[in-house]
Amino acid sequence: MRTLFRPVIGLMFGALFLAGCQTTSGSSSGIDIGPQLSSLVNKAMRIGQQPVSNTDPDRPKLDIVIPVFDPGLGEAGKEYETEGVWPELRRAEAIRFAYKLKSALEETSAFGAVRVTPDKTATGDFYVLGKIDESNGEDVEIDVQVFDITGKRWLTDSFDHEVSASFHKNYRNKGKDPYDPVFREAAEAIVEELSYHGTPELKNINRVTDLRFGANFIEQAFAEHLKVTDGTYTLASFPSDNDPMLVRTKAIRVRDQLFVDGLQDNYRSFAEKMNTSYAVWQEQSLLEIEAKSEANKKAAGEAVVGILLVGLAIAAVAAGADADNIGNSTAATTAGVVGAAAGAHFLSKSFQTNEESKVHRDALKELGESMDADLAPKVIAFEQQSVELTGTAKEQFAQWRNFLKTMYLQERTPGKQL
Repeated sequence: MRTLFRPVIGLMFGALFLAGCQTTSGSSSGIDIGPQLSSLVNKAMRIGQQPVSNTDPDRPKLDIVIPVFDPGLGEAGKEYETEGVWPELRRAEAIRFAYKLKSALEETSAFGAVRVTPDKTATGDFYVLGKIDESNGEDVEIDVQVFDITGKRWLTDSFDHEVSASFHKNYRNKGKDPYDPVFREAAEAIVEELSYHGTPELKNINRVTDLRFGANFIEQAFAEHLKVTDGTYTLASFPSDNDPMLVRTKAIRVRDQLFVDGLQDNYRSFAEKMNTSYAVWQEQSLLEIEAKSEANKKAAGEAVVGILLVGLAIAAVAAGADADNIGNSTAATTAGVVGAAAGAHFLSKSFQTNEESKVHRDALKELGESMDADLAPKVIAFEQQSVELTGTAKEQFAQWRNFLKTMYLQERTPGKQL
């Protein structure tokens, strides 16, 4: 009998040990379009550098383009459900996160216009490319890369924030987004990087922006001014301010900027429509994570009880089989059956407890799907320019660029008006 109990007791203590242990695993993040540098490496690279004074009246405030974030969904066919990722919600977040970073950068007053765009083909002095690594209501992490129009990489870093369990319980936080700190941190890092670059460099970037915009329509007209090496653009020369091609290019670019400015209303509308539902999702998701943690602890405890009772039942049946007395054997067998039933009940309850912890997940998945439908891009019509743009924001932007090229070519022809 003592021999039979040893494996059961060992199993019980093994189960208790496993239930009481907590395993912490770190998450690695990757960027699809370039090697990632840690913030420590970035800071080490700046040792010995001093910030450039921003009091220079000639120091330009350059424009930033923020393409809609990469939602971080990875390869096709991936089982997102097992990782707690909802594709529909992530696609909506890709728009929201870009707009949130735009707002954070605007608050710094360190740049000119900050615009969210459908993709990175838009024209700007700087490009901030973002990717969502994690967003579950409790933890948010984004990867950010910054390039200038010359193709030079300025910054590659990851930013994360953990939402406090008490955030939603604090009345002072009403109407606030618990993710705001991650966007402020990213904006501050970008501004810090900007502070290490002088006025001459920023002016050259602005000149390259004008030339690259024009080269998008007629490359040969600006080829002599730009040197391209491995995707990096260097300013070889710059046309005079009254050069007809440059003047025409700048006039067309103003129209392009007005179009992209109009898109900002759409992105702002997307973010505002998301606010209420997204705040509910953030709070419920955080509660779900907390509830799941508690449920797992409860389920683990119930499973241990079930394992112990089943083990005791097996031991009792075995003891009954060895008993000389028929009465004792029957009693032992009966005890074994009852014990087994009780153990099965607790194991079943453990399974039910885990299932109950997934209720929020199903509700949030449905919410993510509905938000994705609500945030479908709208048709944008530009009647003043005699053009109607339809489809997604990305499709409309491509149509707009084609229209601009037609307008540019027609304006080159004397006597013709668009």
